[in-house]
Order: sequence, then C-alpha cells, then structure tokens
Amino acid sequence: MADSNFIDYVKIYCRSGKGGPGSAHFYRSKVTPKGGPDGGNGGRGGHVIVRGNSQLWTLLHLKYTKHVLAEDGQNGSENRKTGHDGKDVYIDVPLGTVVRDSETEEVLFEITKHGEQIIMLKGGRGGMGNDFFKTPTMQAPRFAQPGGTFLESWAVFELKLLADVGLVGFPNVGKSTLLSVVSAAKPVIADYPFTTLTPNLGVVPYRNDRSFVMADIPGIIEGAHEGRGLGLRFLRHIERNSILLFIIPADSEDALKEYKILLNELKQYNPQLMEKDKLVSVSKCDLIDDKIQKKIATKLKAHNPVFFSSATGIGIPELKDALWKLMNKDND
Repeated sequence: MADSNFIDYVKIYCRSGKGGPGSAHFYRSKVTPKGGPDGGNGGRGGHVIVRGNSQLWTLLHLKYTKHVLAEDGQNGSENRKTGHDGKDVYIDVPLGTVVRDSETEEVLFEITKHGEQIIMLKGGRGGMGNDFFKTPTMQAPRFAQPGGTFLESWAVFELKLLADVGLVGFPNVGKSTLLSVVSAAKPVIADYPFTTLTPNLGVVPYRNDRSFVMADIPGIIEGAHEGRGLGLRFLRHIERNSILLFIIPADSEDALKEYKILLNELKQYNPQLMEKDKLVSVSKCDLIDDKIQKKIATKLKAHNPVFFSSATGIGIPELKDALWKLMNKDND
C-alpha cells in the first residue's frame, strides 16, 4: 500500500501571506523641503486557493507536500506607491476532493468542477499609508497602518471518486474483471480476495459514441463499516457514485443474503446511500446452468437482477443498457 500511486488522503499545513504595511513617508526635495505625506499602501498577502483539475485522478502530486506558503505583500513606499500583492498559491486537486479542518473535522468545502476555485485562506490586507489618513484637520499624519496578519491551518484533503457507476460487492466476485472488459482500464486481477487494493476508474463506451464512468471499489466484507477488511478507507468512494451496481457471484451460497449484507454495510456507513439508484447483477453466469439461474432469479426477483459473464460476454450489452436506462431515467 505504501508504494501505491493511488493517494486519496493528505494532510497539509497551509499559510496565507501577510499584508504589507503602509508607508509613513513625507515628500522631500530641494524645492519642497517639508512636503506633505505621500506614503503608499501595502500590498495584500497572497491567498491559498484550491482549484479543481479534471486531469488529476489522485492526490499523489501532494503526497510529499507538507507546507504550502503564500507570499507576503510588499510594503508601501514614497510617492504614493502601493506595494505589490503577494503571489497567490494554488493547490490543484482532482474533482471530488473534500477539504476539512484537521482539528475540528469540519468540512470546509468540496471541489466538484474543473476550474472551480475556492479561497481557503485569505491573505492579510495591505496597510494604508499615511497619505490615506490626511484630513483638513490632520494634514501631516506621522503614522501608517500595519499589514493584516496571515491565516494558517492544517487541512485534510480527502478524495471521493466521482463516477456514474460504482461497483459494490464482496472480494473476488468479478468487479475488476467486469471493468477490464467494458472499459480500457487494466486493474490487477487474480483469484484471491483483496486483489483490488485501490479504486480503479474506467470509461465505458456505449451506443452512438456515448459513454459513462465506472469505478471499481475494493471489496467489502461484513463489518467494513467498523473498519474490518479494507474498511472505511474506501467506503467513502461509494458516496460520489450516481448508481450503485451490486455484483453477486453466481456461485454464491445465498445470493439474497449476500445482497442484504452489502446493503447493510452501506447503510451502517452512511444511511443516505440508500437513496441512490441501485442495480443488482449476477456475475459468472457461465458457471451455472439454466436451472440454477432461474433459482437465483427467483430469490432476487424483487430486485430484477441482470445476469452476465465477463468471460464470455453474455449479458454485457444488457447490463450496459440497464445502467444507461437508470442513469437517464429522468430524461425519459
């Protein structure tokens, strides 16, 4: 796991820039040895800005970034010159990133659109120069305003994958194989539990050059909501999927029981997941005969299961059709 390129959690110290102080300068020249105040304003400190980038899929680029510091604003100067603003610093993140305060766990904001920019920490304001404070009754102010202080915090950046379809199932039920068949994604596939240790995304082509995004989430086991197995680390990725595709293997001892366990794990983790659209499917149907298939279909009758085999391609078009119909049900 330490060598994985899929990084979905980082903690970073962020600090905005201090505002530059105003100048308390007075104009002096051979012609005007005692001129009036001409001190300029200080520049504002740089902001810390979080920006959405659709070209990023993980937080890997931030893995070794422990400190993000924006520039301080420059001082004001003579001749009413305003100091330069401090340079803003941008933190680019993939879509679906949630930013939280590391101490309070409060969610500060979420980034869901490409190019979306949110100022996480504002730079300190620039201080006013003495020219700003002159009045008819105070024509020679000998003071200027100091710059505003910086803001700082430890922030947690947490990625929740954005996908149209999220695959939900126990380990080794064929989720990764399905993704590799319907998309160009190449997840690790083997005949043992927890082959998938990181989420995988794939773009699934559909009819008439249409497509949708499918996410293969590491397998769930009973007790995952309490941290068992791969636990909470990946359950959060299911929250951002529009449709949950439950995959039950055809060789399951009790298909309905397995579905209920999966459903309960999601409910215990986040009850709002129950409001998402769901589709139940049965994988590896090439391993069973018609009699067993009918028996499973009867058990899952209330959920209208779709049978498919990634090995033979049986039922794959029907599965895509069912997913597309569910995704676009509001447009019918």
